[in-house]
Amino acid sequence: MSSAPTSYLAELVGVFGYPVAENPTGVMQEAAFAACGLNWRYLNIEVRPADLPAAVAGLRAFNMAGINLTIPHKVAIIPLLDELSPDAALMGAVNTVVRSGGKLTGHNTDGKGFLRSLREDAGFEPAGQHVVFLGAGGAARAMSVEVALAGAERITIVNRTEARALPLVALLNEHTDCRAAYVPWNGPYAVPGDAAVLVNATSIGLFPDVDAMPAVELDSIRPRLLVCDVIPNPPRTAFLQAAAARGARTLDGLGMLVGQGAIAFRMWTGVEPPIDVMRRALEEVFGG
Repeated sequence: MSSAPTSYLAELVGVFGYPVAENPTGVMQEAAFAACGLNWRYLNIEVRPADLPAAVAGLRAFNMAGINLTIPHKVAIIPLLDELSPDAALMGAVNTVVRSGGKLTGHNTDGKGFLRSLREDAGFEPAGQHVVFLGAGGAARAMSVEVALAGAERITIVNRTEARALPLVALLNEHTDCRAAYVPWNGPYAVPGDAAVLVNATSIGLFPDVDAMPAVELDSIRPRLLVCDVIPNPPRTAFLQAAAARGARTLDGLGMLVGQGAIAFRMWTGVEPPIDVMRRALEEVFGG
């Protein structure tokens, strides 16, 4: 007679968002749990803004190991948590919560995922470099802060409105050692010759609008430039294809998505994430 398993209890994590049905994070996390032999489940949980306090109470009541946050909850979650990591406090946004000893701690892994992808997928070290971000939203905020903390010398924020860009520039100048500046995005942007990295931190080119590209003077993209796109679907955006055609190196959004997910996986489980498994799972979804 075979012995029964020690426990049928699964550890629960997931994502709070609205809408959240198309969020693919669970695909890579479930693949990683299976590869590591972990009895964990990742749930997409649709939470309307008014219901977020009740959802966090439910997280505590269910003894969930943690949760991811996506639109529109990354800022609203903050007063419902027990503490923030220093980087999340600096960014003013949380995308990952970890429960430990009954306390909920908010982190932001978006920028760290991008930094991991820069270093490990592209072999690029941002220290001492000039990095240009197209856009000034949540993605640009998280990535630029991490790049600045990693030692970037200069950061340029290119955005259509200064109302969103100037607070980010001020944050970078006041709380990091890099020099940040704002450039209005009133027409096709010419990439400066001293820039080492150009990052599309907008949603331009996201499925289904796959032919759209950010307004950039393509002739200013040169072979030594590293061009990055945060968009995971499709992985090879029209913008990356155009940059590659001009000899630039490229880095797709899957690397950032996998990177931030891998960091959350390690925070929750204490186990080293199987990054190759996670990326393959997403490639099957997105056709990367």
